[in-house]
Amino acid sequence: MQAREEGTGQCLLLSIGSGAQMTYSRVLLKLSGEALMGNQGYGIDPAIVQSIAADVAKVVASGTQLAIVVGGGNIFRGLKGSAAGMERATADYVGMLATVMNAITLQDGLERAGVPTRVQTAIAMQEVAEPYIRRKAMRHLEKGRVVVFGAGCGNPFFTTDTTAALRAAEINADVVFKATKVDGVYDKDPAKHSDAVKHEHLNYQDVLSGELGVMDSTAIALCKDNNIPIVVFNLFEPGNIGKAVAGEPIGSRIGNPA
Repeated sequence: MQAREEGTGQCLLLSIGSGAQMTYSRVLLKLSGEALMGNQGYGIDPAIVQSIAADVAKVVASGTQLAIVVGGGNIFRGLKGSAAGMERATADYVGMLATVMNAITLQDGLERAGVPTRVQTAIAMQEVAEPYIRRKAMRHLEKGRVVVFGAGCGNPFFTTDTTAALRAAEINADVVFKATKVDGVYDKDPAKHSDAVKHEHLNYQDVLSGELGVMDSTAIALCKDNNIPIVVFNLFEPGNIGKAVAGEPIGSRIGNPA
């Protein structure tokens, strides 16, 4: 698949390094909060942040427009708070605030790597971030800035996976990258089952009906309705973000049948 140039309907090919071609011109990268904590068990590992920033810097320098949605599970997860007795909406709002902490941390890491970055939040907190404004976010991307979306979609009962799908549709992203701790989608948990089989390609209905746990069903349905492919890959393999942008066959791809 080749990226469509906005407003022309034509394919846009951009070079990355020597001879390679960029498949996607605007991408939405979904990062879990757990990915940021590394092996610490809680919080944020600065080394992980800098590793992500280094990969993102290379991609942005090559011309790709990149936005990020980050989760908050390394600090607080709404579902766990609800399970422990908190009112669900309250727990979700606390989780949204956790995502803003991660977003600001990513901004710091990216800017130290030389990547101009803006944080936009779905809950207004003007002292630390811009409010989410779709047209402003798209303008930042056009100017080569990374936009990190924090506070989910601003509403309880929705996951940051759903936020990723929603923001991808809003900014006309070519693809959603879900960067995880595993190298793709398996028929069962590869950490628990040695005979787990990796899926190279899946359609949206496979994921919706198979309960594969890639993303929640609302996120998958949003991507399906807007024909936005999803690529699931291992975040911790250096250079994988760039490989995914270049359309290299890494991880698992979810989309409509060819």
